[in-house]
Amino acid sequence: MENVVKAGIFGVCIGDALGVPVEFRSREQLKRSPVTKMRAMGTHHQPAGTWSDDGSLTLCLADSLCKGYDLEDMALKFLQWYNAEIWTPHGRVFDIGIATSQAIHRISRGISPALCGGSSEFDNGNGSLMRIMPLLFYIKDFPIEKRFDITKAVSSITHAHIRSTLACFIYLELALEILKRKDKWEAYRTMQKTVREFLDHNPVCSQNEMDKFHRILELKIGEYDLAPLHTLQEEEISSSGYVLHSLEASLWCFLNTESYSEAVLKAVNLGEDTDTTGAITGGIAGIYYGFDHIPQEWISELVRKDDIERLCEKLQHKLLNN
Repeated sequence: MENVVKAGIFGVCIGDALGVPVEFRSREQLKRSPVTKMRAMGTHHQPAGTWSDDGSLTLCLADSLCKGYDLEDMALKFLQWYNAEIWTPHGRVFDIGIATSQAIHRISRGISPALCGGSSEFDNGNGSLMRIMPLLFYIKDFPIEKRFDITKAVSSITHAHIRSTLACFIYLELALEILKRKDKWEAYRTMQKTVREFLDHNPVCSQNEMDKFHRILELKIGEYDLAPLHTLQEEEISSSGYVLHSLEASLWCFLNTESYSEAVLKAVNLGEDTDTTGAITGGIAGIYYGFDHIPQEWISELVRKDDIERLCEKLQHKLLNN
């Protein structure tokens, strides 16, 4: 378990930073000029190694968990970030999703964190999935029912629809299997089985919602056995900001590559929501391949890397070394 927190959190932040300069670029543009290393400027005019809201909110969640599990404190940390008081790369916020922004405005009005996230079908951006990784280290030893309930609560601070919760839950269940040092494919198959059984025996969502995840969970829809996610061609994978697309794209990149760097570069070069696809892929790939397999050049270029490392060590000590 040594360095596993660092592997996951640096994995998120570096994937995010690789994607920041080319956010909103099309896949076709990136085929002509693919990302191969940290870039400066670009979409948001930021220095190389700059992470966005994905990294910031991941770090806020990690920071809060260092004191224990407290939704009010998590929400406060998100508000402090929004006001540029904590966990910005350069002292100001330059990127934020609409649903997250709306939720943080509700937090600022004193509304309970459990009620701040949007709950309509149109509130399923990837803003809770992109920051959820640190929660893994808190929930890892709980029974699955409690893991689900906590994941739902933490997602709901900004994204309260069941689809966003399920995306976070699936992602963390895969990461949990990886924590058990399982091979990539064994971890993925075990996650599928565990999640399918949980959803079959717990009425947390409708069959229609469960079916939305058929490519990831390899569900049979009606009479049809549909192609599993990892066998799909690139043109069948979308990299928009929709939470289901982000989860599919990230798992597809992870399953179809053989190293941390290959996975995150594949994710970023899908285009569109490049920083978030990079961040989500980077979290899972970081834990799987380990901190020592993240390119040192990228680590050295990451903004505030020393602050991030101290936070990781603090969280590791709090949740894993006691």
